Amino acid sequence: MSRIDDLIAKYCPSGVEYKTLGDLGRFMRGGGPQKKHLLSSGKPCIHYGQIYTRYSLYTGETLSFVSPEVFDSSRKASPGDVIIADTSENDEDLAKSVAWIGNEKVAVSNHTLIYSSALNPKYVSYFLSSHSFQKQKRRHITGVKVRSISETGMSKIKIPVPPLEVQDEIVRILDSFTKLEAELEAELEARRKQYEYYRDSLLSFENLNNRVGGRS
Repeated sequence: MSRIDDLIAKYCPSGVEYKTLGDLGRFMRGGGPQKKHLLSSGKPCIHYGQIYTRYSLYTGETLSFVSPEVFDSSRKASPGDVIIADTSENDEDLAKSVAWIGNEKVAVSNHTLIYSSALNPKYVSYFLSSHSFQKQKRRHITGVKVRSISETGMSKIKIPVPPLEVQDEIVRILDSFTKLEAELEAELEARRKQYEYYRDSLLSFENLNNRVGGRS
């Protein structure tokens, strides 16, 4: 963390200021593409359901596409925007986000908020996965069966605002840990499959008997 400490000492020696997301940018509701409109090729689109299940905290490519006609009639996120799912069946997943770091505009479905600001978009997305955000958002959740958070509620969330140089370094560090986590998960999955293979082989006495019988 010494690199972060050095940057903070250089760029904000008096400490890091906190501001609301509303003061730093603007929210716009997504809208247009429905699940039935999703295609395997065409114009890029992010559907809110995929934010929960398919996307990590940022992406430069979409998993789904829509026709030019649907794209033209849809709300769009620009490069550098953060797309936030504003409804969920549980509080933990509510406001899960994906920063759009692609090179073109992307159509965005209903049940989302599009956040535009001068902040590093990956920094914002990492913040929206943090304990600090989870704690703050509880005060702004509404609904019973379906939980929601509004533009007004999100606008009141406070975020630390270090200079961009510090944001960029924080993102670089967190990216390296994210990559390491993915590598460890892949290794763990490979070991799990190896374990299951040997478990089933060693405990399958029918196979063992066949092998023994084949040697006699």
